[in-house]
Amino acid sequence: MNNAPDNFIIEMLGITKDFPGVRANDDITLRLRRGEIHALLGENGAGKSTLMSILFGLYRPDKGVILKNGRAVSISGPNAANALGIGMVHQHFKLVHNFTALENIVMGMEPTRLGLLRTDQARRQVLALSEKYGLRIDPDAKIEDSTVGAQQRVEILKMLYRENEILIFDEPTAVLTPGEIGDLTRIMRSLADEGKSILFITHKLNEIKQTAQRCTVLRKGRSVGTMIVKDTSVETMSELMVGRRVDFSIDKTPAKPSPSPMLRVERLTVKSGRQQKPLVRDVSFEVYGGEIVCVAGVDGNGQSELAYALAGLIPADAGRIYIAGKDVTRSPVRARNMLGLAHIPEDRQRYGLVLDYSVEENLALKSYFRSPFQRRGFLSFAVMRAHAERLMRGFDVRAAQGPATRARSLSGGNQQKAIIAREISELPNVLIAVQPTRGLDVGAAEYIHRRLLAARDEGKAILLVTLDLDEALAMSDRIFVIYEGAFAAEFDGVKADARELGLRMAGSGKRVD
Repeated sequence: MNNAPDNFIIEMLGITKDFPGVRANDDITLRLRRGEIHALLGENGAGKSTLMSILFGLYRPDKGVILKNGRAVSISGPNAANALGIGMVHQHFKLVHNFTALENIVMGMEPTRLGLLRTDQARRQVLALSEKYGLRIDPDAKIEDSTVGAQQRVEILKMLYRENEILIFDEPTAVLTPGEIGDLTRIMRSLADEGKSILFITHKLNEIKQTAQRCTVLRKGRSVGTMIVKDTSVETMSELMVGRRVDFSIDKTPAKPSPSPMLRVERLTVKSGRQQKPLVRDVSFEVYGGEIVCVAGVDGNGQSELAYALAGLIPADAGRIYIAGKDVTRSPVRARNMLGLAHIPEDRQRYGLVLDYSVEENLALKSYFRSPFQRRGFLSFAVMRAHAERLMRGFDVRAAQGPATRARSLSGGNQQKAIIAREISELPNVLIAVQPTRGLDVGAAEYIHRRLLAARDEGKAILLVTLDLDEALAMSDRIFVIYEGAFAAEFDGVKADARELGLRMAGSGKRVD
């Protein structure tokens, strides 16, 4: 790998980008070397995704210039970016869900002969790339039936199929299991060794230390420095990112469980709609007030369906669900909410927000029908606005136009914080938190962890579903491992061993009866 100072494949010089009411990028300069993995670090709303969207042609800069191999280029859109060898894996994947993996990979570049599609040729090429880089996929699997890890591999193969030499990864590990993160790290290093140049947006400081050679830190739309990763501590990077010292330790007092469970699940079974295959199999457990119970597992083992069934988003095929002693198995979502159930969903855009509603409307989704938000059937927009302003201040939700901002235009991290603000502010008895810190910077994650622990210490029952082993071990009082839809092991959160937990997540051991 040639890292000579003048060996820059991409230079973004003096990039400035304004949106209504906010300057997303303010005179940013970023230089990427050939064969380098360069991390882009910053808190939510710092301008990272905007900067990379400019490089990929989704936005045009208001000021500044982009050079490729020392020559100024104009990137008018993603097709122009691809023509320059620039590819991007977005934080929210850009895939057609009713197409197969193969169809998504070759879309727009389908090989033809005499006007006929040559899928056999495309299949051979994609499978060869899959084998070469260890990107395991089923080319005939539909995206809607694929795990998020498989979908990400499809996105990476899309770039490799187009022979992109500059690869942008926007929060690539946010939805991956620890094993998949390790696989992705190895793939990125292999690509860099072949001369590919990688820009890697992340909030996870340890991953930067393991993967990147250099790191540029953005804060509030400006660059605050570029550093050599091996010479810079995690503490220094975090302080540059958020502008203050970050406490990485989680102080947790012993749990004081309530006498009776707030959430009780008896022999719950959930089947797939099409294949009638059990995705959750005969699961029973209880969560008491004053404790955090974690469900840990490799993605695709039924934890998503378990959370959706508890929240009322999908029906249970067998078993019973009780909230505060009341059977809610057949109850609609609002009835569960009225009993004190709150839900931070895994898919924030599909289940957490109405993207074309404003932030203030989204923050009132669970309370608009109650006083003081409505009176005699009429909404009080002044109350909604004041409610939104209070939550946005309390949870540091940043939006260009304040409460009137469309949820769609928020960064992923700010969308997540808006959902968490709405759910926790409802003062629930039971909180189902699925990947609550996914996509959040270390400062925001620290704050969310404190809020969850405070809710637990106030006597709330918290069910935490996470793929992050560090989060599971740091936050949980009890941990259940889910494997192939069934609970495979139970651990004391204080005494749990990370290695043993990982082995059980991978299927080593027996099911819990």
